[in-house]
Amino acid sequence: MKAMVYNKYGTTNVLNLKEIEIPALKQNEVLVKVHAVSVNSWDWDLLRGKPFMNRIGGLFKPKYNILGADIAGRVEAVGREVEDIAVGDEVFGDISWCGWGGFAEYVCVNAEALTLKPASMTFEEAAAIPQAGVLALQGLRDKGRIHKAKSVLINGAGGGVGTFALQIAKLHGAKVTCVDSKKKLDTLTSLGADYVIDYREEDFTKKGQSYDLILDVVGSRSIFDYKRALNPKGTYVMIGGTTSLILQLLLLGPMISKTEDKKMTILIHKPNKKDQNFLKELFIAGKFAPFIGKCFSLNQTEEAIRYLGEGNAKGKVVVCMESSQT
Repeated sequence: MKAMVYNKYGTTNVLNLKEIEIPALKQNEVLVKVHAVSVNSWDWDLLRGKPFMNRIGGLFKPKYNILGADIAGRVEAVGREVEDIAVGDEVFGDISWCGWGGFAEYVCVNAEALTLKPASMTFEEAAAIPQAGVLALQGLRDKGRIHKAKSVLINGAGGGVGTFALQIAKLHGAKVTCVDSKKKLDTLTSLGADYVIDYREEDFTKKGQSYDLILDVVGSRSIFDYKRALNPKGTYVMIGGTTSLILQLLLLGPMISKTEDKKMTILIHKPNKKDQNFLKELFIAGKFAPFIGKCFSLNQTEEAIRYLGEGNAKGKVVVCMESSQT
């Protein structure tokens, strides 16, 4: 099978399309013929080994040689211990917790990572959902208490997590302000944003406006800037950002939460099959849909990861096994 392989940390030039053996199937796994796999910021970070925390498990060289966590495809074989998935089923899921390997024609996956794909959902849509959709859901619902939030700001709203978060926040009736680069603002307006801010033109932390909930996908400011933009009893949730902000939140977040009644927290990535199914049901009901900004073929994976890593992506970026760039 063909797979996009890397054996050392670096930029996209360390990726190589190679012919390798189809992986051996374990008893609790299924063999999936991959039809689509989405690109996440984690792919970019693990490829470069930056920030340094992304080298856990592989200090000097990558622990996994094939990136790609969010897959969608058709089951080709099942292990003897697998009971609820059959050959021919169309499935999708986040496989980051059980071995990665999505940028390949086939992958062996722990059956517990997979959700059955509805017929009304394309493989590209299915691959777009697991990591970004679940992060948005958990950030808003579990950490952000979205049911109490009347005003929400999403910083870095134009990517995968942000476009999912915008839709989920609107389903809860919130007024949503989206912050990103100018070239993404029309897309965010079309997805339902009430207000949009070009971060190059305006600093939302200095506008005098405050919010019940801030969901931060890019985390590049001081914790005190975000605190200033929160309403009393407001919540700040960091999903992605710099190492310095992570350290500030770990050291100062608990103190601020106790003394000022403003919750400052970090969301830890937790793949969750139950949440994948929840998002699937929203999709079936017509309440939620991935926004896919660009598709690439497998041999263009280098370009796809670079495109996302350099901040150009609108919504989700997806690698499609049998399609050329669109």
